[in-house]
Amino acid sequence: MRLIPLSELTTRHADVLGNDYYDPTGSTAYGLNGDRIGTIRGALAEPETGRIRSLIVDVGGWFSSKEVVVPVGMARIEGDGVYFDNLTKDQVSGMQAYAVGQDYSMDAQYADERVLRAANPQYAMDEQSYTRDRGYRNDDALYQTPDRLQLLEERLIVNKDRFVAGSVEIGKHVETRQESVQVPLQREEVVIERHTVSDARPVTGDVRLGEGSQTMRVDLEAERANIGKEAYVTEEVSVGKRTVTETQTHTAELGREVLDVNKTGEVRMDGLSGTDTSMGAGTLGRTGSAAGDVAGAAGNKLEEGADRLRAMGHEVAGAVTGNPKHDALAAEDRAKANMNNDQADRDMMDADRKV
Repeated sequence: MRLIPLSELTTRHADVLGNDYYDPTGSTAYGLNGDRIGTIRGALAEPETGRIRSLIVDVGGWFSSKEVVVPVGMARIEGDGVYFDNLTKDQVSGMQAYAVGQDYSMDAQYADERVLRAANPQYAMDEQSYTRDRGYRNDDALYQTPDRLQLLEERLIVNKDRFVAGSVEIGKHVETRQESVQVPLQREEVVIERHTVSDARPVTGDVRLGEGSQTMRVDLEAERANIGKEAYVTEEVSVGKRTVTETQTHTAELGREVLDVNKTGEVRMDGLSGTDTSMGAGTLGRTGSAAGDVAGAAGNKLEEGADRLRAMGHEVAGAVTGNPKHDALAAEDRAKANMNNDQADRDMMDADRKV
């Protein structure tokens, strides 16, 4: 059976799948003992069912330039990594080199299987049994899709980094003010005192009035203020830093995965509760005439085709995601398709009888 790239399959059925599938492309690949061997470059799937059968692995960690196709049954998917717990460098060295986009022939596949089955007893199988039908057996562990379903949730991771929140510059400038000061100053004043002579006496000598006039000079002194300025230290400023702690509240939206379970019919499951959902055939109304029966048959055939297409889409989604929800939905769609097919057959039989 020819395998096709998963990217081609998801593009072809994008209207049914949407984004609801798991694509391992880009995941880190690990080999024996958890050694990092390279990267998952893609996957190969069955075109009819959409089941992933092989992964394309770039083993650059072991070889400078080589890509190989490894059966999906050897893979263990955990987190963002794909682990091949039994894959060794010696096994890879004996496998066929592959390039993305080339046709992976059955001869190349069987050659790789011989290497892997011979080195891993748990995958051992008689070669005639797995080459006879040139297909894939569901009981072949080498090609069983990992069925582990992980539910993920997001959690906040808080980190802190330092940044310059602000800066302070300190300098000085001169400002002036008017200031008055009281200064006591002394000055001399002239004091003239006149005394009357009580016992007048004559002036001796020949003296005439007006002659011999005399002038007296008296110098007066005074104090004046001399104002000067002198600088004094009035204040000292020191600059430092201290750390204070404040609590801020930040809000972020987190998502988590929850389990979806869809049941069809009378199903009891431990650990889960719920009620059954009714499933209708969705057939067209039928009239008593043959034309109405034919129209009803045509409508049911159209619905049958749509149901089978939806079932195929869910099978592809289940294969690539490992989510059992899609298997249940695929089974439900197939049941609807069978009911519509049976009803279409009955409508045609009624139309034949009426004609």
